[in-house]
Amino acid sequence: MAGRIVIITGAKGGLGTAVTTMFLEAGDTVIGASRSIKTSDFPSQNFIAVQSDFSDATSVRELASSTMDRFGRVDGLIHVVGGFAGGTPIHDTDEQTWKQMLDQNLNAAFNVIVAVVPHMRHAKFGRIVMVGSKAADQPRANLGAYVISKIALAALVKTVALENADAGITANIVLPGTMDTPANRAAMPSADRSRWVRPSDVANVIYWLTTDAASQVNGAAIPVSGSDP
Repeated sequence: MAGRIVIITGAKGGLGTAVTTMFLEAGDTVIGASRSIKTSDFPSQNFIAVQSDFSDATSVRELASSTMDRFGRVDGLIHVVGGFAGGTPIHDTDEQTWKQMLDQNLNAAFNVIVAVVPHMRHAKFGRIVMVGSKAADQPRANLGAYVISKIALAALVKTVALENADAGITANIVLPGTMDTPANRAAMPSADRSRWVRPSDVANVIYWLTTDAASQVNGAAIPVSGSDP
């Protein structure tokens, strides 16, 4: 179990799988958390699967507590969990969609920060990287609930960076463009995928932000959008 102790939320999926694989290949121990995940999803003795509901603060606290009980520290928190809904203007957006976007893209991140940051502050070290969206760099018509929740996520991350720099903790957010995942291919079968971003390229940036080389990068929002800036 050499290497760092890293919690990855949404550890299985289009981007989550690429991120988890990268940290495991680097020799880190990964606590992979998701609503539906099992240890056999990743063939590594350094992978531990934990089923967790990120909309439930109690479930997330249990994730952090079980990690601390087993390893005594959390070196990295990679928050990949998120969701998408769009296609209607704000005045036609139903309450359920609005709440869903806030829960998946903002409240889940808040829950994991509240659960993990106190442990990092105690250790005087931590690397936090969260996944936002390049689409959330400014307001966009008919994507209000999604974009607003992602803009709020970026503000949350920057606030955490300001509040915890004194404790050796960095917090940054990556903003991918449209990623070449099975889900996006199914949702947009006629799209030009040549401009899409590979999940492995996003994973590279996420991993770099947790290394000593990026120790002075804090509160950054980094676009990863390839040929579609």
